[in-house]
Amino acid sequence: MLEEENGVDPRLQAISAAIRVVPDFPKQGIMFNDITTLLLHPKAFKDAVEIFVDRYKDMGISAVAGIEARGFIFGPPIALAIGAKFLPLRKPRKLPGEVISEAYELEYGTDCLEMHVGAIEPQERVIVVDDLVATGGTLCAAMRLLERAGAEVVECACLIGVPKFKGTITFCQIWKPM
Repeated sequence: MLEEENGVDPRLQAISAAIRVVPDFPKQGIMFNDITTLLLHPKAFKDAVEIFVDRYKDMGISAVAGIEARGFIFGPPIALAIGAKFLPLRKPRKLPGEVISEAYELEYGTDCLEMHVGAIEPQERVIVVDDLVATGGTLCAAMRLLERAGAEVVECACLIGVPKFKGTITFCQIWKPM
């Protein structure tokens, strides 16, 4: 286990420093947390994945569901490291074959997530991975979609928690479903 400085894991400090915050993107008033800068720092990126792996490796997780598109960056390495399958949750009309869908509302409109029918078996233990918690709408839609298919959603794992959820930006936040 890494030694903590002032009660904070030093890996979290490096991860935080590697994420760029872009004001007024994509529109006025939004503080956009850009993880592409984290991807340019292999050690910080690896540490981010390892923090999630450390949490989930002994929890009997059988699937990691990644939300398009940034959940596709973190989900596969977590899934491989814990011996779970990766399940992509995609935007509409991106998956071939039969899918099930879940519509949801965003702060600026509506959207939908889809997954292949049969991709998850009833009672499989799943974590949902995305880059950040904004309104929580996308994560809630992902949970509903997986639960409709019979999965047990254990947690939602996000790299960034937006201030209105915790008061400050919290990196490697674990958000439990209600």
